[in-house]
Amino acid sequence: MRAFVRDTLTVFEREIAPSLREPLGLLFTMAQPLLFLFLFGPLLGGTQGFSGGSPWQWFVPGILIMMCLSGPMMSGWNLLVELLGGSLERMLVTPLNRAAMLVGRTMKEFVILFAQAVLIIALALPLGFRLHLGGVLAGMALLVVFGVGLGALSFLLALRSHPGGDLFYGVTQIIMFPLMLLSGVLLPMDYGPQWLQTAAAINPVSHIVAAERELFAGRFTDISLVYGTLAACAVAALGLWLGTRAMRKGI
Repeated sequence: MRAFVRDTLTVFEREIAPSLREPLGLLFTMAQPLLFLFLFGPLLGGTQGFSGGSPWQWFVPGILIMMCLSGPMMSGWNLLVELLGGSLERMLVTPLNRAAMLVGRTMKEFVILFAQAVLIIALALPLGFRLHLGGVLAGMALLVVFGVGLGALSFLLALRSHPGGDLFYGVTQIIMFPLMLLSGVLLPMDYGPQWLQTAAAINPVSHIVAAERELFAGRFTDISLVYGTLAACAVAALGLWLGTRAMRKGI
């Protein structure tokens, strides 16, 4: 276990170092969430029917889920670059634990996602977002669980896309946007036709979004918390299991 922790921290330090050297790159990845926050969010001010009361209580959790889908889900890109360049093959012949290679990378995604989420919440406070500290902390924990699972699945897809890489781009683009649109991160799915509501109901991301909104509103008794937590844990468990298995097998 001590060796596994050491290898995990080694991989984490290797992965986080480029991001720390170029912090502007992290802000650039937040361009789309910030545009939605400042340009789309104010349009919801006159809309009725938000369960959190204020539209910001409803919209900010959706923005955070959007960041999960566009951040950790695309994190396999760096692994794919290493695969194409041959650097990952050199790492695989080292004594590093292969499972630690995956866990260390997912830890890096966790840190970046957490920092970006804190920034979004801080920027939303002057706009009218009300901070329920306990609910926000619980929501952030749920967000991290979901993000780690997506990151692990993204690494798995990158390994399976070698050597061409076309599979990675095709699958991520085909999956990411339907998951996002059918989760109701931008508008309530209750306003859509019945077939759209049915499609949203079988989308696991929609349950995570609903749980996030309940937590950010300071409510801890709604049944959506159970469904959202189960969905996030299922994504994390599946991603870590499949990703670790693939990393152990190598390329």
